[in-house]
Amino acid sequence: QVPLVESGGGSVEAGGSLRLDCVVSVGTFSNYYMGWFRQVPGKGLEWVAAISWSGDSTDYAASVKVRFTISKDSAKTTLYLQMNSLKPEDTAMYYCAADDVDSDYECPGGLAEYEYGYWGQGTQVTVSS
Repeated sequence: QVPLVESGGGSVEAGGSLRLDCVVSVGTFSNYYMGWFRQVPGKGLEWVAAISWSGDSTDYAASVKVRFTISKDSAKTTLYLQMNSLKPEDTAMYYCAADDVDSDYECPGGLAEYEYGYWGQGTQVTVSS
């Protein structure tokens, strides 16, 4: 069973918006922080945003701050990435990631790939100029 499944990618013109969803398989985790990463062919993973288990704490890469919003639904089974004012340089494969944490751990997910043990299959976002 795939623990994380992304959707919502697609093609959009610069200045447009997209929302990415990441569904967490129920029963996969007890408590977990989550994050979004992206990757362009030939380059390494780039951290985009992260959110705490409760959803109360978030963090963003400087390149997307103000334009992107990370959030969870109240049941904590779906992670979202609302992307506004998209730029051609946002074109990439986007991945959601998660890792188990203690229920009282309030920090957002980490910035590094190794801090996440579970990954989705990715969804492509293409922004044309």
